[in-house]
Amino acid sequence: MVQVQDAVKKETARIGTGTAVAAVVMILVFFGLHLVIPDSVPFDYKVIVGAVIGSAVAVGNFFFMGLTVQKIADTEDQDLAYRRMKTSYHYRTMIQFVWIILAVTVPFINGVAGIIPLFVPGAVIKARGIFGTMKNNK
Repeated sequence: MVQVQDAVKKETARIGTGTAVAAVVMILVFFGLHLVIPDSVPFDYKVIVGAVIGSAVAVGNFFFMGLTVQKIADTEDQDLAYRRMKTSYHYRTMIQFVWIILAVTVPFINGVAGIIPLFVPGAVIKARGIFGTMKNNK
């Protein structure tokens, strides 16, 4: 069994929190748009199911990336480290691709609400970088 390092736990918690906040905001936007243009923007349980599962896939992807980085950090063989990271990337991308297909085809999931959370971890990382740089410059 792999011992998850504190850094991976901490960063995954940050990404999870950011993704959860973004999912709630997205659900509220769906609801608001549904009130304004109900014929164009649906709002029902499918939006929430998509948001929850999409967020879980996004945070899980980040967590497994962190585990891979943790695993290869002590690897001295650079070729082996590269192959492990590349393999992890391929598997994680495949899982996201399968999720996108399911989100679009499964009738009890709103596809848009299921796909949007996949972009949130990257946005959270970028926002933290921007605001961290701004904070450090003051």
